[in-house]
Amino acid sequence: MKKIKNEAALLKKAIIVGEKYAMNRGYKGFAATNSAKQKIESLYRLLVNDKLIQPLALDKEDQPNMKHKLALWIARQLPEGHELLQ
Repeated sequence: MKKIKNEAALLKKAIIVGEKYAMNRGYKGFAATNSAKQKIESLYRLLVNDKLIQPLALDKEDQPNMKHKLALWIARQLPEGHELLQ
């Protein structure tokens, strides 16, 4: 797994955008008590289910790889020249 620039900031943006996407799909949203790990796993599974990202191999399905996948997903969604892509 190759580290990408601004991965932490991209992940934060992916969680925000992913939560809005989930709410548009009918999900009630995350509770204030949900941890970041729970949000990441839920969003990852939703995006895989909707075929917006490719699933990880079962032996590679862990938090760091899920975070990386979400960061890559949002990086592809952002317009060219966005500040997070610099």
